Amino acid sequence: DLGHDAVGRHDVGHLLAHQLLGVRPGHGVEHPDGAGHAALGAGLGRIAEREGLAVGVAILGIVDGEPYLDQLSVRLDHMGQGVGGALLQHAIRWAAPQGGLVLTTYRHLPWNRPFYEKRGLVEVPESAWGPQLRAIVAEQRSDLPDPDQRMVMRVAV
Repeated sequence: DLGHDAVGRHDVGHLLAHQLLGVRPGHGVEHPDGAGHAALGAGLGRIAEREGLAVGVAILGIVDGEPYLDQLSVRLDHMGQGVGGALLQHAIRWAAPQGGLVLTTYRHLPWNRPFYEKRGLVEVPESAWGPQLRAIVAEQRSDLPDPDQRMVMRVAV
């Protein structure tokens, strides 16, 4: 079993990403139902498990009225085994009724941009970013290393 829908608050999903996977929590995502138990239970968070171990997490939300992948993280010892791809496919299926999925990532890391491009995502020019997405990227650029390498990608479904 690769994963199950998480049950808990949005913050719990970020806490899992941070504590279990050693990643940094996401930024400024609005969740349509207040980020309560119903939000994650409805598919806004997904934890991938193998043999009872959390090996990956995807946290979803809505930014500028569009489905947004806030966090996709996989434990280093489980990378390259399809966990990230399965979590991304879950996110894309969730976003399909609204026509697409947007995310932020690094353009220069050999495992980020190519991973998403292989799955149909393309870079979104800054001129097409909405105000919430622009604010998220500005915050990421102020907090994360290599600020000029942050980019937005989108897949139409």
